[in-house]
Amino acid sequence: MKDLDRLKEIENEMNSPTFWNDKGSADKILKEYRELKSGSSDEYKDSCAVFTIIAGVGGDDAEDFARMLFTMYFKFAEKNNAEVCILSKNQNEHGGYKNISFEVKKRGLYNKIKSETGVHRLVRISPFNSKNQRHTSFAFVDVIPLLTKFKTLNIPEEDFRFEFSRSGGAGGQNVNKVETAVRAIHIPTGLSVRVENDRTQLKNKEKAVEILECKINKLLKEKMTSKISDLRGVKQDIVWGNQIRSYVIHPYKLVKDHRTGVENKNPDAVFSGEIECFFS
Repeated sequence: MKDLDRLKEIENEMNSPTFWNDKGSADKILKEYRELKSGSSDEYKDSCAVFTIIAGVGGDDAEDFARMLFTMYFKFAEKNNAEVCILSKNQNEHGGYKNISFEVKKRGLYNKIKSETGVHRLVRISPFNSKNQRHTSFAFVDVIPLLTKFKTLNIPEEDFRFEFSRSGGAGGQNVNKVETAVRAIHIPTGLSVRVENDRTQLKNKEKAVEILECKINKLLKEKMTSKISDLRGVKQDIVWGNQIRSYVIHPYKLVKDHRTGVENKNPDAVFSGEIECFFS
């Protein structure tokens, strides 16, 4: 009980708006928190997952690759009886995505799929090139937990900034004339979330804050250099050399995870949602 009591004390301290005023003290407290948590139950064991996919180098091909990845995760979710809710999307005239964020609603899914975070690479004959040349595209996938049992952080209202815009449709067209889309920004960390799926600005604002607080919560509890760069946004270049997985459709067929060495010679099956073999 002593450890649990101390964990609660630390969590209360972390919720304080002045927690980061003394960086040295905060680092010591976070180190103690991690040590107390090791061996304890996983706080993310019941968490759903929120995905963000961002097209990288490759133009229309990269944006189409982002679409392919979204379809892959959507089909994986279907196979696992999980509901998918699109939060925001920036779609081009070909149906590809410059970026897309979506929630996959199933308890415990985050721990299963969290290793998908990273740069993904596609090699194929470009459907957008009249010369039928081979093309390499990149996209970044980010996965964060959406906590099912989450105590709201005591974040001062002035630490948030909100931007409002119209929800966008394919080809940059507006699907409505009201500024219902909301981007919530946490000023001290630079973290931001955009939500546009609901018809009302208030609902989108509430959802954006909910997801943003989950990002901040994870940042506080996993404060390490590599984690901070991940949670602040896409800091690593979405280019050759940084990929965690390659999907090759031409000149041969192979999907390879570069961290685990796992290979699958059936890209069609992978893009149909059969991705569990790659989970580490």
